Amino acid sequence: MREVSCLIGLACGTVYPAQAQTVALNTTLKEVVVSGSRNEQPSDDLPMSVDVINAKDIEEGQMLDIRDVAKNLPNVSVKRAPARFGLVGGSSDGRDGNAGFNIRGLGGNRVLLLVDGIRAPRSYVFSSFAFGRDSFSLDLLKRIEIIRGPSSVLYGSDGLAGLVNFITHEPADFLNDVKSEGQTIGGRASTSYSGDNDGVTVSGTVAGRVNESLAWLISASTHRGKELDNQGTNAAANVDRTRPNPQTDRANALLAKVVLKPDGPNGAQKHVLTLEHVGKKSEYDLLTARAKPPLVATSVLKGDALTTAERTRLTWDARYKVGSLLADNLQTILSYQDAAARQRTFEDRNTSLDRVRDMTYDERTWQAGIQADKTLRTSPDWAQKITYGFDYSRADIINLQTGQVPAAGETFPLKRFPDTTETSAALYLQDEFISKGWSITPGARLDQFKLAASQAGFIAPAASLSGSAVSPKLGVLYRATPEWSVFGNYASGFRAPNASQLNGFFENVTQFYKTISNPDLKPEKSRNFEVGVRGRLDRLSLDVAAFAGKFNNLIEDNVIVGGAGVVGNPTVFQSINVGNATISGFEVKGNRDWGQVAGGRLSTLFSYGKTRGKDKTTGRPLNSIDPAKLHVGVKYETAAWDVRLDTSRHSAKKSSDVFVAATSTQFLVPAATTFDLGGQWRISKKLRVNAGIANLTDKKVWNWSDVRGLAATSLVADAYTQPGRHFNVSLVADF
Repeated sequence: MREVSCLIGLACGTVYPAQAQTVALNTTLKEVVVSGSRNEQPSDDLPMSVDVINAKDIEEGQMLDIRDVAKNLPNVSVKRAPARFGLVGGSSDGRDGNAGFNIRGLGGNRVLLLVDGIRAPRSYVFSSFAFGRDSFSLDLLKRIEIIRGPSSVLYGSDGLAGLVNFITHEPADFLNDVKSEGQTIGGRASTSYSGDNDGVTVSGTVAGRVNESLAWLISASTHRGKELDNQGTNAAANVDRTRPNPQTDRANALLAKVVLKPDGPNGAQKHVLTLEHVGKKSEYDLLTARAKPPLVATSVLKGDALTTAERTRLTWDARYKVGSLLADNLQTILSYQDAAARQRTFEDRNTSLDRVRDMTYDERTWQAGIQADKTLRTSPDWAQKITYGFDYSRADIINLQTGQVPAAGETFPLKRFPDTTETSAALYLQDEFISKGWSITPGARLDQFKLAASQAGFIAPAASLSGSAVSPKLGVLYRATPEWSVFGNYASGFRAPNASQLNGFFENVTQFYKTISNPDLKPEKSRNFEVGVRGRLDRLSLDVAAFAGKFNNLIEDNVIVGGAGVVGNPTVFQSINVGNATISGFEVKGNRDWGQVAGGRLSTLFSYGKTRGKDKTTGRPLNSIDPAKLHVGVKYETAAWDVRLDTSRHSAKKSSDVFVAATSTQFLVPAATTFDLGGQWRISKKLRVNAGIANLTDKKVWNWSDVRGLAATSLVADAYTQPGRHFNVSLVADF
């Protein structure tokens, strides 16, 4: 606990924010979020742990993707394995890019991802195919909100471990300042370079105000980059290679918004029409898929791959001030989203026929909702705010695999699971009681879900599934003094099975194994308790939270449930409910402003998070838990420039914290300390340069999420290292 002792010392003297790189002190405006209560509310008024990363944090931290967002947050990570996939052996390492968030030890589809409150597509992994959860562009965002712990009471399925909500820009973000100068056009342009992948990004935003009732915004970005660097040294063009495989990345994003206020800026209506499109493309030269001599007939001589992903969303968000007996405000949302991905792999084999696998995955989603809130005041010291609503969603999940030379017993085209329609309908209610220093917030949500599978084009028996879940919560916040508050929160979450878990299919008639459906799957459920304290002094901001959660009916994929692996009795795999787990831990975050020092302003920051997890049924540790992470930084700021040094301590993964099968081994990441140096030069009021050197000492570092499943005896462990020392720079201009 040496790190905790250091943090306590810092809290008494040198502390700086870890909540989102910058945590607002009492001298600045309070950060407003919507994800914690589905209403705009200061984050300090919520009885739960919240991280807010705003546009300023994204720019100054030179964050280019979700991996950068999670870099310095305690108990949060993003998996980014190297692209070492192929068709032989079914490895999917790195195929999904930035695979998604892990919050407090659970990741994947157990973390709900939203864009402006609209669900983002889920991840899906099968053999050498892996569809990740990185269809976002940070250039379009004004902030990112991260809720730690279950969030199903307000958002439904997949909020088992937490949620991440990406909030896009609106015209007012660029027009508020220029309105007073009589201007009707505003915007921003930027260009950046990232040395870890030789990436170049150019983005621009233009916003305009036609009149007091109508405003618009168009934002676009384009990115070109190469493979993510590492600290491997072997450049051989075969399986021994530890340098990254050559890769070319392209990405484009577009955001268009129209904001209509028919009754004027202070009227009773606000309508926001949003069009968002994000497209990404990666091409790979799979040198690591090439075989070493001596060659056999099936040896791979050359391999390449193509991955494309596009997400297009159209949303109408309408808000009304109704002032009726049942509601003060009303919100309606209607959204359509099409998320399509394709992954193609080609192998040139020695004398055997060349192989091609071409997999497409598509989610087409309709989402609708209506929400109302009512505030009741019975005395000057008592208020009650009721929020209630109805959500409905329908997603058509489609997949298809084609190619050349299918596996024995298969013919192309085929489906790895049947086309499935997922529907969900839910009612929710939250009631916040406020009296003097107290705020008590109970809530509940009832979800009904259904997975209806189509037999068309699917060669195995297809099962359908329906069910329900009740998600309660209770939050308590007590403001002991104007500077200090304490909170406690009980929240529950659930995750319904997905189409692949219900009906995933694969059969190998020569190796005698197959998968079967499971119509008896139950939703995963969680219950989480959290207590915390917040301090907001003149120059000190401090957040401390401890949590403990229970997770039941966790679904494990591809479990052997029968068979002997012989002719007439193949081994049978199935997704089943097997897991009951406990996860506990704590987080400390803070910010200390030292005031004026030698003509500038000095501040220090820290964050520390530690989590433990165990499978209750077997007593084994949960391998999804990240090692503890300490982050400390020092910032010196003047009117024209600032400089910042960040130090991160990555703890080692101990063998006692990992379960490994008797016939396997696991590579354990060692402890490492890294330093990042960065700063900003404000050339003028509207022009600035951000620059930095990451991994200043060129330290060799592995992230645990990237190496899970990598054998301790692996000769290519260096391929999984993080980038070494590299330079980043960006130029930003407002107008």
